[in-house]
Amino acid sequence: MDNSGIVLLAVALASFFWGGFVTPVAIGLANRFRILDAPGGRKVHSEITPRGAGLGLWLGYLVLCLYYVTPASEAVAADVSGAYIPYVATGATLVFFGGYMDDMKSLPALFRLLIHLLAAALAIFTLELPLLTYFVAVVWIAGVTSAYNFIDGINGLCLSIFIASSMALFLMGIFGAPVSFSSMTFGVSLAAMALGTMCWNFPKAHTFLGDGGSTLLGFIYSAHAVEGMSGTLGRVRFHELILLLVLFGGVPVLDTAFAFFRRIIKGKSPFLPDRAHLHHRLMDMKIPVFWALILIVTIHALLLYVGALYC
Repeated sequence: MDNSGIVLLAVALASFFWGGFVTPVAIGLANRFRILDAPGGRKVHSEITPRGAGLGLWLGYLVLCLYYVTPASEAVAADVSGAYIPYVATGATLVFFGGYMDDMKSLPALFRLLIHLLAAALAIFTLELPLLTYFVAVVWIAGVTSAYNFIDGINGLCLSIFIASSMALFLMGIFGAPVSFSSMTFGVSLAAMALGTMCWNFPKAHTFLGDGGSTLLGFIYSAHAVEGMSGTLGRVRFHELILLLVLFGGVPVLDTAFAFFRRIIKGKSPFLPDRAHLHHRLMDMKIPVFWALILIVTIHALLLYVGALYC
């Protein structure tokens, strides 16, 4: 293993321990300020649970951003200018605080969507993308941001989907797919941090991500995915662009698209919550949470694999 590999491994390990050790602090703050998730309705949990895990992930992500734009990171990512990272970090902060505010007091769905669109437009502002591709990518990032929130319905699911997605960016680069080295390094570091956080969310949930955490994960994955594959996305035809984004959006995007279609057909608002998402249907079939998680993540991984082959 060369020096860059050793440094990357060290950063990944540090990220894992950050997720494991900072999450209890976030749990304490959530309890202190009564940011709690009560059972009932469409929810599948049976105990009042703090919703603060996203705070540790947001702080950890900012630390990673600071690391990757400093000279110390040159051994890991010598080809990264770091120009886009402040924009993604700013967008991630907007998304996180919008979701964290929603955890404390419900915000209008349209207002949250506008935050996601603004953050997405800012995050990829510096990328050299054709105008149509840029607008499609902005909508996709905002959609994935919301979709990760919608999929966050059983213990460990959103984190597992995020880990699989982030590792896909890393592995694609390892096996020669056209993915930037920046997204590879962020992918493995963020996956490790999410894995550390997952120790507090699965199999028993001592905390939930909350809207702040789930939307943050959707945003940083999708923003780094667009950056990582910007060369490919900028040159493919329109129908190929849509196909790639659907595949790399995976289960959260497809599940959300079906949910919106289902609600519109019934004459309801597409943003109205219900209990008909994929994980709800599996629960209604009496499939244990563990196996439902394995099934959904496997489907998601297969979609990512097909997307990687298409690249």
